[in-house]
Amino acid sequence: MTAVRRCGVVDHELVLDLGYLDAQLLPVVGGKAANLGELIRAGFPVPAGFCITTAAYQQVAEHAFAAGAVPEKLAERARAAILASPVPAGVAEAMGHAYRALGDSVPVAVRSSATAEDLPWASFAGQQDTFLNIVGADAVLEAMRQCWASLWTDRAVSYRTTNGIDHATVRLAVVVQRMVEPQVAGVLFTADPVTGHRGHTVIDASPGLGEAVVSGAVNPDHFVVDATGAVLQRRLGDKRVVIRAVPGGGTERIARPTHADQPCLSAGGIRDLTALGQRVQAHYGAPQDIEWALDAAGALWLTQARPITTLYPLAPPPDGDLHVYLCVSLAQGLTRPVTPMGIAAFRLIGSCISELVFGSMVTDPVAGPAVCAVAGQRPFVDITPVLRSRVGRALVPRVLDVMEARSAVVLRRLCDDPRLAVQNTSRWPFVRRLLAVLVRFRVPLQIGQALLWPAAARRRVDRIGQRLRSQLSVPAGMTATQRLDHAQRLLATSVVPIMPVVTPVAGAGFLARALAGKLAGDNLEPGEWDEMLRGLPHNVTTEMDLELWALATRIRADPEAAAALRGATAAVLADRYTMGDLPPQLQRGLAEFLARHGHRAVAEIDVGMPRWSDDPTYVLGVLANYLRLEDPELAPNVQFSRGSRAAEAAVAALVSRVRRRSRLRAAAVRWSLRRVRELVGLRETHKDYLVRVLAHVRGQLAVVGSELAAAGMLGRPEDVFFLDLVEARAALAGTDLGAVVAQRREEYQRELRRRQVPRIMLSDGTQPEALANPEHQPGDGQLTGTPASAGTVTSAARVILDPVGARLEPGEILVAPSTDPGWTPLFLTAGGLVMEMGGANSHGAVVAREYGIPAVVGVPDATLRITTGQQITVAGATGLVELH
Repeated sequence: MTAVRRCGVVDHELVLDLGYLDAQLLPVVGGKAANLGELIRAGFPVPAGFCITTAAYQQVAEHAFAAGAVPEKLAERARAAILASPVPAGVAEAMGHAYRALGDSVPVAVRSSATAEDLPWASFAGQQDTFLNIVGADAVLEAMRQCWASLWTDRAVSYRTTNGIDHATVRLAVVVQRMVEPQVAGVLFTADPVTGHRGHTVIDASPGLGEAVVSGAVNPDHFVVDATGAVLQRRLGDKRVVIRAVPGGGTERIARPTHADQPCLSAGGIRDLTALGQRVQAHYGAPQDIEWALDAAGALWLTQARPITTLYPLAPPPDGDLHVYLCVSLAQGLTRPVTPMGIAAFRLIGSCISELVFGSMVTDPVAGPAVCAVAGQRPFVDITPVLRSRVGRALVPRVLDVMEARSAVVLRRLCDDPRLAVQNTSRWPFVRRLLAVLVRFRVPLQIGQALLWPAAARRRVDRIGQRLRSQLSVPAGMTATQRLDHAQRLLATSVVPIMPVVTPVAGAGFLARALAGKLAGDNLEPGEWDEMLRGLPHNVTTEMDLELWALATRIRADPEAAAALRGATAAVLADRYTMGDLPPQLQRGLAEFLARHGHRAVAEIDVGMPRWSDDPTYVLGVLANYLRLEDPELAPNVQFSRGSRAAEAAVAALVSRVRRRSRLRAAAVRWSLRRVRELVGLRETHKDYLVRVLAHVRGQLAVVGSELAAAGMLGRPEDVFFLDLVEARAALAGTDLGAVVAQRREEYQRELRRRQVPRIMLSDGTQPEALANPEHQPGDGQLTGTPASAGTVTSAARVILDPVGARLEPGEILVAPSTDPGWTPLFLTAGGLVMEMGGANSHGAVVAREYGIPAVVGVPDATLRITTGQQITVAGATGLVELH
């Protein structure tokens, strides 16, 4: 057979010319080679060369790995096995023939091209090896072997594991190209990889081979260019290192004097590069990461192009104007993606809110209001009207100050953007709508009654909960379609009306707090508010946590139950619970707990997430953690009682100080603080009711999923949560949506691995939080956030991204992206809390204060910059986290 084939590719072909490759050949030639072939076929300047296909690697791998078996200890043993295996004669012959066709002893670049590389969702940049300026067939053959072995470097194995790629399915091809002798080379991004701006081109350039830029060996020149070609940013590097080709083969690194005052690209060169990058992006239809070289004759060459995989997906604007989007789920502390059915529930609830506030303005309630958008499987809301309104600018950042402080900072910075100038200066439209809602639901009357008769207000809230639970029952014999109707009706009519009839009670408590603060004036001491809010009664979340601790206490006293809990994994125990096979104390106690709180879950605002009653693995894991707490003084119920007493003492001390100036004012302060402690704890109740509705809706949808799976319309019952309500109806009518479900599940799994989710994003892709912040930056070894709960603690950190199956040793500092009520059982044994999300009044901050745990929230990249086991100090009163 010929060494270089033009077409008709089959498995046994070993070498292919780059000019005949395209994306369809990715399994044969790998991502890098496929992209280079695409560029050549599209007419872009790419150095000539050929590809040694994955079939050649497969021949070697079969010999090295005993008929295809991948070694158990992957990296080191696999590399050694590949290098110890001889290159088959047919492969060596085909490669040599193709190399000689390029020229006599022509210098070439030999580069790895894996089948899991340069993909739209994972670039694998730098994971496999490249060898530059290789001269001679024997040298190329050895470089090829080294490329094959580099498929099994520690970094490549780790990267594949992180991205969920099966090692046994990956193959490696090798690209061999003529070397370009560049005067200047570097990297070009057709979108800003840091800020996300899709209209900016970013160029890094330095003299010599591009390897100096790619490897980070040099401080290159840096240019940011807008869509018009104007250079927005020009930062010249020192360019002290140059990597050049050595005659006869190989490269050398040359140190040279600083050239920070001399750009290595002219204005024309920048324009040409930008235009070339935009052409490549237009060809692929997505932003690209491009490696390029400029030779001595002034010709531009492309040596690589791959998707920029780190960009967050865009939320498409309804028009050509600039829009600002707020991530709704992230503002609620949910960092993971939301299932399609969960997003459908968000949309339906959003429609109800829009109708409540603005009147009948949503033409399609299921699709949701026009301000809703989805990006990266997360719901966003268009808050552009807020920033263009004088009232919105004044009000919304203040609300976010206590809910999600970093979002408030970003919003205030956006207010300085002239593109978002105020257009609506009148307050009256907002005031009229607000008054209409207040009057419709008698909010002022509810607040007044709660302040005068708090016990009666709590009883009224309980009655609302009882009525709600009575609505969450379905008659026997309902069809799947009727269950869908029932679920949709509940989301549209039962969720939003809860808010204005329940939240005013807790709102009255916050008004009392404001009044107490006003009356106390300068008598309040630093951190005293945190102390007075400890151990608040009537909080459904803390009551749930303490019930779980009480169950752990009973289990500890039962040797059989304690042994079972200590002797098996939580997943195994969950299976035994389902079969009714746990020791009686554990079986009965868990059943009683789930009867009251089984509607809760981690990420519980997503209707697609299993509830604890569906899968009690997490609850059993928490119970096992509780059994490791031996010190009775650290028991959560003891600490909670201690916190309540400390709060009462702090109230008495404040009242005593105020009394020295005015007895009447002291009495008013005492009355206000009593109302605070009697009412503020109910701040969690409305969410508990909301989650009850979502849990019931989930149960109805699960029955629909079971029927669809039984009918062969879905692969498994849980697939129904990867449809929306309209699609579920279509499936019941016989539409096959299996391919839709499979695609969404794949996207969902990819999004689960995403660590950076923008709180706020512009329609051009810009993430304002990533822009340079002129504010004070913390010193080395320090992180700063929002003070959330006073106190200082030094201990080992435990970074937890998902609480299910997590183990938190007593006294460890919990470091998490965010928390919701599903996380709070972990708080009971935590020594401190650090969160990436949240504000002073976010859920995690409130619960931390109630338990007396030092906490700092809104700490950027905390889960990335802190490692498990690292000693850290959390100063909850100052918002400082020190890394030791």
